[in-house]
Amino acid sequence: MTDTATGAVFRETTAEPRTQALPLAHVSLELGHLSMDDFEAGPQRLREHLARVRPWADTARTIAAAGSLKPRVSTCFLVDEYCTSAATPAALLPILLAEAERAGLVIDYLARESGCAVADGVPVAEGVQARLVESPPPGSDGSRPPVGQTGWLANGRPTPRTPTTAAMADTADWQPPAETTAQRHSIFLDAELWDERDGQRIWSCPFLAAVWQLARLGLLRHLGEPVLQPMQWTLGEDFPNDWKALPPVIRLNPSAAPFSAYRTCSVLPSRLLPVEHAVRVVLDQVDVEPHALTQVRERAFHEGLPVPEEISGRISYVFHEGP
Repeated sequence: MTDTATGAVFRETTAEPRTQALPLAHVSLELGHLSMDDFEAGPQRLREHLARVRPWADTARTIAAAGSLKPRVSTCFLVDEYCTSAATPAALLPILLAEAERAGLVIDYLARESGCAVADGVPVAEGVQARLVESPPPGSDGSRPPVGQTGWLANGRPTPRTPTTAAMADTADWQPPAETTAQRHSIFLDAELWDERDGQRIWSCPFLAAVWQLARLGLLRHLGEPVLQPMQWTLGEDFPNDWKALPPVIRLNPSAAPFSAYRTCSVLPSRLLPVEHAVRVVLDQVDVEPHALTQVRERAFHEGLPVPEEISGRISYVFHEGP
């Protein structure tokens, strides 16, 4: 309702969706982000991966304990079945859990990457894409179309297009790309966030991994409600034969610390380093829901925990050699 005399706008309190707060662990520790190729390589591939993960997972727990008398650390595992899902949950997940137990690891939460695209009918990836705010680098002339049109996001200014010249004219001088926040030398990255296939948008692995990080940091909301939150899975219950029949995130350990956390740490094979570089580029240009940010900041203050303002500053990695 508008007061025509003053121009003031009045809204019912219920018209503004309330942003629901989430319980938070200190650290969300990712024990793996594996594709169908990794699973189809057999139990030995999983065994090798988890054996490499175990000492780093122990170290991450030790570091978390150094900052708190009662550290809350939850573990998670992401299965990439978004583009290829030939093998079923019923065939793969019991093997994964058995190999984790063999390695002395407990997977508290298990997620499927397709849930980072759409979860319980909510277009999660589309919602994050709508909140992208590109940082225009110094000297940009506005000739590059926005990310919403191209599906590409950069961390700076690409090499300018060379103008068409007459055959006998001098060739225009080449100019290098430039990273927006370069310290001395630039590391320029231009990341593809999606493409189109048969009229359907297919999200890239880096973009879905960025959505995954936001979920683990407790910063995803849809109409004020949290999304990509875990559902309890009954221990001993058979896994379904269809990935879509499995909730986007399941809680396997009833006594686990909360799924979302102030910080995340991911133990990953080194081949994923380029993907995670792109993840940080995305996170640096997402306008995160402000009420969710405020809730995390206030809770961290009351717990006496320092939390970086930058979202990308809240994530860390351990990269190990391996397949």
